[in-house]
Amino acid sequence: MAKQQSASNFWVKRDDLRTTKIVETSLPGADALAPGEVLFKVDDFAFTANNITYAAFGEAMQYWNFFPADEGWGRVPVWGFGDVIASKADGIAVGERFYGYFPMSTHFIAQAVRISDAGFFDGASNRADLSPVYNNYLRVSADPGYDKVREAEQSLLRPLFTTSFLIDDFLEDNEFFGASAVILSSASSKTSLGLAQVLSSRSGDRPRVIGLTSKGNVKFVEGVGYYDDVVTYDDIASMGIGGNVAFVDMAGDANVRSAVHNHFAERLTCSCAVGGTHWEQGGGADDLPGAKPTLFFAPSQIQKRNKDWGAEALQSKIAKAWAIFLGSVDGWMKVERSGGLKATEQVYLDVLEGRVAPESGKIVSLWDI
Repeated sequence: MAKQQSASNFWVKRDDLRTTKIVETSLPGADALAPGEVLFKVDDFAFTANNITYAAFGEAMQYWNFFPADEGWGRVPVWGFGDVIASKADGIAVGERFYGYFPMSTHFIAQAVRISDAGFFDGASNRADLSPVYNNYLRVSADPGYDKVREAEQSLLRPLFTTSFLIDDFLEDNEFFGASAVILSSASSKTSLGLAQVLSSRSGDRPRVIGLTSKGNVKFVEGVGYYDDVVTYDDIASMGIGGNVAFVDMAGDANVRSAVHNHFAERLTCSCAVGGTHWEQGGGADDLPGAKPTLFFAPSQIQKRNKDWGAEALQSKIAKAWAIFLGSVDGWMKVERSGGLKATEQVYLDVLEGRVAPESGKIVSLWDI
């Protein structure tokens, strides 16, 4: 395997996300790796609406910068597992398995720095100014949250749930902005489901958790049991919620955002933009009544809590909440696996166009399975 001479890479046109191509690139042999380099075989990865958010915000949030491509093209980042097939990094051995942020490719070369028992960081020059949250690769042998039979769930949900946990923490840190209810758009998305589960699990006097979704997803969203109420996008104007309201916008749909802001007006005390599942309906955030829409960036909240609590305490809190959430997902999520270049393109397009059922968890490999 270490003598593999080429890699297959899935590229996306930055200004037309529906246009894709497979690009073959050469790989160095094991002996030709530079000092500190590690060559991975990318085994499999999750592909969700979150990855479409990476593409939709690729320029604004620098997601395209993690894995460079030719001018005008991008490589969508994904969360998954890779096996080391060659290493010139002391402390990283061939055969080790890591979890982390990979390109949609058959192979990936990382520049390993800050190597520890837990894993390493990619010190590639193009990633030097990017958030370290995305540059950390975890050894499965040392990861307390790793369970081999739960790899799919880890790839699909763990990065999203970390964001869910941090949004909940951000809201609590701001006393929920005085809101009696938290409204989540794209209520069937996995990040919204994680946030709803954490919010609804709070003891004591908590805000109500309201999910906004399409008519076709109402039954599913109601069935997961995380929301106090479920409302369709068409019914926003008839929502009868008293008191102040916080809005967590996972959809990024200008029409939905406008409807929520205009309905609640000055009672909307927080408008937190997180994702872009409705990626084609973005924009339109100016001159709306109520709180100004602001972008939530999870690494900023991580940095804050690392200062407040320490990194180990933060990770412990996330791990505890993750275990509780993971115990609830078997009731609604169905893992679906696919492999090969054509299958990868199909999954990408299906997620891009919103053709994937909310209960589906797509695990993809560019390798034939």
